[in-house]
Amino acid sequence: MQSYCETCMYYAYDEEFEEYFCQVNLDEDEMQKFLTDTFRDCPYYRLEDEYGTVRKQM
Repeated sequence: MQSYCETCMYYAYDEEFEEYFCQVNLDEDEMQKFLTDTFRDCPYYRLEDEYGTVRKQM
């Protein structure tokens, strides 16, 4: 089962550290929730839409 973050457009892979991270600048409390996997109602969540850019180009 996918976690909530894995479908977010701000969740990116860092090749140097070989791990995923959140690209949003979270404050201290938000980061604690993110790291403990209790950040379920993230206000920054946006569904990753690969085809959104293509639709705009047409």
